[in-house]
Amino acid sequence: MFWGKKKKKVTRIDSLIGQGTEIHGHVVFSGGLHVDGTVKGNITAKDDSNSILTLSEQGSIKGEVRVPNAILNGVIIGDVYAAEHIELALNARVTGNVYYNLIEMAMGAEVNGSLVHHTDKKQPLAIKHDKEKKGSSMAMPTHTQTETETKEE
Repeated sequence: MFWGKKKKKVTRIDSLIGQGTEIHGHVVFSGGLHVDGTVKGNITAKDDSNSILTLSEQGSIKGEVRVPNAILNGVIIGDVYAAEHIELALNARVTGNVYYNLIEMAMGAEVNGSLVHHTDKKQPLAIKHDKEKKGSSMAMPTHTQTETETKEE
């Protein structure tokens, strides 16, 4: 009943970097960005969890990529940070680390670096923990008294 239903991804293209186009500099976008050309610089999505980067087989990026969602089928030289979902298609070639929450990787895709799983759920716990220790000048006490030390004094 529920097995056949799959959420359909919206891959609307708001911006296009066409084949034969080469951009030198950082690209900041929202919505959908499709890259058929070459970008030499960082690509960053604005604070929109629906933003998606699509890199075609002809496309290449030399720089850091920070997006919520990505579908990669070209070459990236640099680290990739996908906060929500990343799909590495058949011809994807990444030289750098891939930081992901959810990953799909086709046979033939290549990552020359580390695959690092991360979730944002861990960070609020760390922040809450730091607030509890706010009054203390040290995060960890250097020495605690045991029961026997307390009795001897």
